[in-house]
Amino acid sequence: MDREIWNSRYAGRELIWTAQPNRFLVAETQSMAPGTAIDLACGEGRNAVWLAEQGWHVTAVDFAEVGLEKGRRLAESRGVSVQWIAADLADYRPEPGAFDLVAIMYLQVPEGQRRPIIRAASSAVADGGTLLVVGHDRANIEHGYGGPQDPAVLYTAQDVVGDLDGSGLEVERGERVERAVETDDGTRVALDALVRARHP
Repeated sequence: MDREIWNSRYAGRELIWTAQPNRFLVAETQSMAPGTAIDLACGEGRNAVWLAEQGWHVTAVDFAEVGLEKGRRLAESRGVSVQWIAADLADYRPEPGAFDLVAIMYLQVPEGQRRPIIRAASSAVADGGTLLVVGHDRANIEHGYGGPQDPAVLYTAQDVVGDLDGSGLEVERGERVERAVETDDGTRVALDALVRARHP
């Protein structure tokens, strides 16, 4: 991960991705009662802002200050409050047991970096809370659309389940999922890894 590369990517006036929340985040949280949430690797803040709009008390963390500033502006324009924290997840440790929802959406780093981040995230889940991890699946390079083309930063749901071994969380869902992507050439399909785990 390189902070300056991401700051440069976020430097344009428009949002790189979209202001709309990730579809899997919406689907996986729609039955949850709002509580405390943390969005790790929040990027430009679209998911954090959406959660705040649903009544969650949200903390959003990313190492790219430019992305965080876009998130702040998006939150202001939507009339919601989010706590924004500039930190590198390689070093940042969220408060243990403090969050009803811990979300990591599309954090694509090598396994040696991913595993301790996932472990730290799992320890932040409160009793009865949920960890949700979504990322580009390793199979996406050959069989999907878009996303990073470096296999070293891709993973499967089972990789994440392995990261959680011994964490005390109960895996409720761990699978490859399809995500429709609209392009100039029509609808394409991206392959993502999705893991939802719960603290008993």
